[in-house]
Amino acid sequence: MVASRPELIFHLAAVVSGEAEADFEKGYRVNLDGTRRLFEAIRKQNYRPRVVFTSSIAVFGAPFPEAIGDEFLNAPLTSYGTQKAISELLLSDYSRRGFFDGIGIRLPTICVRPGKPNKAASGFFSGIIREPLNGQEAVLPVPESVRHWFASPRAAIGFLIHASRLDTAKLGTRRNLSMPGVAATVGEQIAALRKVAGERAAGLIRREPDPTIARIVEGWPRNFEARRALTLGFRADQSFEEIIRIHVADELQGKLPPRTGSA
Repeated sequence: MVASRPELIFHLAAVVSGEAEADFEKGYRVNLDGTRRLFEAIRKQNYRPRVVFTSSIAVFGAPFPEAIGDEFLNAPLTSYGTQKAISELLLSDYSRRGFFDGIGIRLPTICVRPGKPNKAASGFFSGIIREPLNGQEAVLPVPESVRHWFASPRAAIGFLIHASRLDTAKLGTRRNLSMPGVAATVGEQIAALRKVAGERAAGLIRREPDPTIARIVEGWPRNFEARRALTLGFRADQSFEEIIRIHVADELQGKLPPRTGSA
């Protein structure tokens, strides 16, 4: 791919969070070694493309302030977050040396993800919406009080496109930034689902605590200010209800299952 010298490269490939935590060697081999090899392949082609790297809010670790600002310390509490944090440093250094023109965007958890569940520890955030909208049961492994940071797939595409066109001179030497999003608790997610699809859909969520997932999620951020990204023109969804309605429009052709019970 790099041998053809593309002017724009999106680097999205990764072993997801839960799998990277379960398989230490695989996570580092793919998420860190794979990223370094890509960067080296670009450097050896001796040209300067734009590289958009999808990082993660997992580069941050507890304890958290009420909302994470642009100056908050990177201190990941998972192997996945560590791999992303190291890759952010590599992106900055390769950009500083002029090997490519890089920008790293820390994505919120993208929800509602279409398709089948994967091994991401965050997958249940989508599952408790996606499966009930399709009339299927979903498992909730954490308490409803858990708060997290979300954006829709539509917003994520917007982040990538905007990053590919952004004047990176505005970034200076700080090449990585947190994307805007929506902060919501699991309870608020379920309330939004109930509002969009009714009580029958919300009733398909089965509570089944999973200590491993709960431990991983406990170390993830819950809310951001993302002022720098907003100043640079990145835009996200306005509410979790909007995120659900985007999924219905984009993946279900705007059709919901039969609605019963109160809204």
